Amino acid sequence: MGITAGGDSILLKKTKSLCPVCKKVLDAEIEEKDGKVYISRTCPDHGYFSYLYWGDADAWRRYEAFGVKGSGLENPQVVKEESNCPFDCGICNNHKSTTLLANVDLTNRCNLNCSFCFANAKACGYIYEPTFEQIKEMLMLLRSEKPTPAPAVQFAGGEPTLRDDLIEIIRLAKSLGFVQVQLATNGIIIARDPDYALKLKEAGLSTVYLHFDGVSKETNFKLAHDLKAIENLKKAKQGVVLVPTIIRGENDHEIGDIIRFAAENIDVIRGVNFQPVSFTGAASPEDIERQRITIPELLNGIEEQTQGSVEKEDFYPVPCVVPISDFIEEYTGKPQLRFTAHQHCGAATYVFVRDKKIVPINRMIDVDAFFDSIEKLTNQIASAGPFSRKMAAISGIKELYSTVKKSDEGGRELWTSLGKALITHNFDSLREFHWNALFIGMMHFMDNYNYDVERVSQCCIHYATPDGTLIPFCTYNSGPVFREKIWKKYSRPLE
Repeated sequence: MGITAGGDSILLKKTKSLCPVCKKVLDAEIEEKDGKVYISRTCPDHGYFSYLYWGDADAWRRYEAFGVKGSGLENPQVVKEESNCPFDCGICNNHKSTTLLANVDLTNRCNLNCSFCFANAKACGYIYEPTFEQIKEMLMLLRSEKPTPAPAVQFAGGEPTLRDDLIEIIRLAKSLGFVQVQLATNGIIIARDPDYALKLKEAGLSTVYLHFDGVSKETNFKLAHDLKAIENLKKAKQGVVLVPTIIRGENDHEIGDIIRFAAENIDVIRGVNFQPVSFTGAASPEDIERQRITIPELLNGIEEQTQGSVEKEDFYPVPCVVPISDFIEEYTGKPQLRFTAHQHCGAATYVFVRDKKIVPINRMIDVDAFFDSIEKLTNQIASAGPFSRKMAAISGIKELYSTVKKSDEGGRELWTSLGKALITHNFDSLREFHWNALFIGMMHFMDNYNYDVERVSQCCIHYATPDGTLIPFCTYNSGPVFREKIWKKYSRPLE
């Protein structure tokens, strides 16, 4: 069963996966077939399954080299000698990453009914809506994580703007010390109420994550609302990240147009975070084969549809920045957030908009050389005495400077900002860089067909729940689907 290819296969890696029928944990193989990567396993009750994992084996190998295992939480909620991942959430003592971004579902009510949504109140038959006090306890749990508190929280749903106390919830999150407070929304209420965007901004909201599937009415049925919401957010000087769910054959032809739209509105849009579709409901093999798009195919689409302005080699997996965290930790002696997400979960880059042209950061800095130099600098500081650490850091900066593309003035300016941040541990110098740049990223959340338990164990996007647990994204919404259990446990009847 499943989607596979003919010809011989090459074993790339062994892992564990799930039977997509009964969800039994099975030994699995990640293997190359015809230049693509598949995840295959055999259930004793339901047979053999093989599904597409990554659409390009060479890209898989490049990203695999960035793999880094973290050490997880010092104060996990669940402690077990042997892990029965993904059913022991969470977070358990065997989990490898801390929380980089926390999700808190504020409600399952929604004013839309999208076919690819994880869930909504009408489909569930009940209301899930934690109280303000429950939300406060969840946020405090996140800020109590050790060795580093969760730095960012995203309020989601359902549609969180349907809550009357959303402004108070945002204020609460800021008061508890979250550096980033985000809102995932369809934008309908923001579009209808010009003052609402300003209220969000004044409450302390950092970023609006706007569901935005395309630039035409054919791909985005709420385009008029989106444009109005963006206009209102621009007036409020409230930053926006576009979040398109990409489905092959439906809107993948507008990937480049979405990036160009973001670049044209760089004064309010800070990024685009693509999400390749994940099949969380019942799906036929034909549906999966027709609509599945993986990270390499999305990267190919970006390169082709931007006419090479942004290339697939410009993107890196999340853990590529771990050397920067290691450097800061070694230099300051203080624990730092480590971006130890699984290397195949996502990809990202920064681009700059110059004279209506998109210029990736890679044209300014030799990114590979930069990360190599950071690692060498960290080792130099580690071996230096307590009085010579700063001198070692300053000396190492000269090597970092060599990673700048000599022909690019912007590269030198960017390097100066990075250098100030790394040496002084003051990231205010990056603020202008961030606001003048456009983030382009993607995160491919798993479903029961491409499920990789190793990825689950390294997940860094965690849901906080009213029962005092933290649950990785891909066990909350797929696999065990803890969302259904949590929502039912804390539900009330439809009004």
